Amino acid sequence: MKHRRCIISKIVFLPLLFAVCHVWAQDTAKSLTLQEAIDLSLKNSKQLKLSKARIDEAVAATKEAIERRLPDVSVSASYLQLSRPNVNMKNGGGNDSGSVSNVNVSQAFYGIANVSMPVYAGLKVKYGIESAKYLEQASMMDADNDRQGVILNTIAAYINLYKANAAAKLVEENLVQSRQRDTDFSNLEKNGLLARNDLLKAQLETSNFELSLLDAQNNIKLATVNMNLMLGLPEATQLIPDSASIHQSGEIKTIDEYEQLAAQNRNDVKALQYRQKAADAGIKVAKGDYYPSIALTGGYIAADVPKLLTITNAFNVGVGVKYSLSSLWKTGSKVQQAKAREQQVIANEAILNDEIHLSINKAYQDYLSGLKKIEVYNKALEQATENYRISKNKYNNSLLTLTDLLDADVAQLQAKLNVTFAKADIELAYQTLLQRAGMLNK
Repeated sequence: MKHRRCIISKIVFLPLLFAVCHVWAQDTAKSLTLQEAIDLSLKNSKQLKLSKARIDEAVAATKEAIERRLPDVSVSASYLQLSRPNVNMKNGGGNDSGSVSNVNVSQAFYGIANVSMPVYAGLKVKYGIESAKYLEQASMMDADNDRQGVILNTIAAYINLYKANAAAKLVEENLVQSRQRDTDFSNLEKNGLLARNDLLKAQLETSNFELSLLDAQNNIKLATVNMNLMLGLPEATQLIPDSASIHQSGEIKTIDEYEQLAAQNRNDVKALQYRQKAADAGIKVAKGDYYPSIALTGGYIAADVPKLLTITNAFNVGVGVKYSLSSLWKTGSKVQQAKAREQQVIANEAILNDEIHLSINKAYQDYLSGLKKIEVYNKALEQATENYRISKNKYNNSLLTLTDLLDADVAQLQAKLNVTFAKADIELAYQTLLQRAGMLNK
């Protein structure tokens, strides 16, 4: 009985890596290969759409930084209502000409147009553009890294769906055999050739298989809904995984080779390298406050005070220089912040490198362990199959109890499940190793 409970537990707790509870309806069926699943997930991934939006934002930020090289142009105009002012006019010699009290000034108009072309700003514009371009490249690397994550998640979900279907098929096959055995035992019991207690044991075994099948079918439904959500398909679509598209593991390399590949191909590493360059440019931008800003300026002024004054064709051209003396004691803290941000990026890069080494070693050992498990499980399946054959012969010759025969039956089913799951898991382990080395989409 303990072994029979084990099989139920095995199926009930079948790993559902991304299971999501939704209403199920099997209205349509779709045969799906692993590559088709990957293509659909890349096309409909919400994560990749978010990554695309981040790239668009970074591209716009680069464009904004480049536009700082362009001239600033401003135009303003005003209309003013005035109280009755006292107006004093000055003559060319600087003497007061007296008040113009007989002029009724009640309104004024003026317009101003200014153009300022930056010439030098402590190289802040140059390094600002450089920083923005590096951040744009980093966002692209992040998107590529997200793409690999989406592919691996799709593979894991696909394999999970395959395992759920395989488990249900194996349990269903055993259930058919168990029901046939119940029919045979029932006839024997009616003819007095079998104790009723043995018949009840066999029927209990059948009930256990029925419960296991219900759990397995439920796992299929949950895994299918999860896949449909990932692929952008209607939730009611019934997916039929192709087992031939799963077992495609390639030649294994050494750990050192995978670590070298990771250093060359991991996009999250490249993203941090670009961010470090951006942070270095950010330090130069902060230091730019130590220097003055120089710009070419030009403008036009027009004004009209009815009955008193009219100004037209007042053009001006010049050079403007701006320097904030407070930058001498305020810029230092900005530079320190920029340097601290650079140190954070360097530290994150070191942390990521450690994580990569660890994850590659784990994925590598998981793959080797998976190969060994397949070897052991295949041997165990041979043993379980032979054990069931011998047990059945002994039972038929009244040399073994029914309980021992049922235990042998369950052990055989467990061995079949172990082999099926191990063969699927080895593919996931291999693809995980590729992803850790940055080679999943190569």
